[in-house]
Amino acid sequence: MAGVPERLASCRRATGAGRPLPGCAARAQVAALAAIGALLALSPANADAPPPGAREFSIARLKYGGGGDWYEDRTSLVNLLRGVREHTSIPLAGDHEAVAEPGAASLFQYPFVFACGHGNMKFTSTELSNLRRYLTSGGFLWVDDDFGIEPSFRREMKRLFPDDPLVELPFSHPIFHQLYEFPGGLPKIHEHDGGPARAFGIVHEGRLVVLFSFDCDLGDGLEDEEIHHDPPDKREAAMRMSINIVQYALTH
Repeated sequence: MAGVPERLASCRRATGAGRPLPGCAARAQVAALAAIGALLALSPANADAPPPGAREFSIARLKYGGGGDWYEDRTSLVNLLRGVREHTSIPLAGDHEAVAEPGAASLFQYPFVFACGHGNMKFTSTELSNLRRYLTSGGFLWVDDDFGIEPSFRREMKRLFPDDPLVELPFSHPIFHQLYEFPGGLPKIHEHDGGPARAFGIVHEGRLVVLFSFDCDLGDGLEDEEIHHDPPDKREAAMRMSINIVQYALTH
């Protein structure tokens, strides 16, 4: 059975980097992804996560150490998966995300990993080694700042990729021009420090392996309406941009 890197490379050749996914190409792509592993039963949301052996696309939430609230944005990924189902042809393994630890072998079963929080993010040396191997083997990590995680995130990224700096992505980057057009970059969902929404990334050997959405809070915009009471246009913008991120990760 082919591994994640070989399957993702095959998918990218079939779909073409940066193009919206036609239905048949999306099905061929996702069928080639690595098998979804058993879910850690850590929260009620995990009860309906994909079973072992599933081949469709799913998302894993990164359970990092350091004391930060890795479990926040509790309804965000459920809503994102529903949006992917409704607006793309990507087959999904289930309606809920899984949970994966940065040092676990199960991390390699997911092409897309999400992290968020307000507090401290900290990796052990073993976790750094495993996470770097995952990312350089075809995996993708999206970290969404809930307001407060930036200092520890930047510190850990320097440890993770000491030779690849975290750089700001230009508005011309293809992640803003997938299924939906965002010519001005990330949409601004919450005020936070009041500055513009900014997207940073780590590019390793020509491929974006880490995305950091800052002063934006896409995750809160994805949450159920009654949690933050964001207006419909903000929630729609958060959903569209997040679908772009998923599509980009699967085609590059």
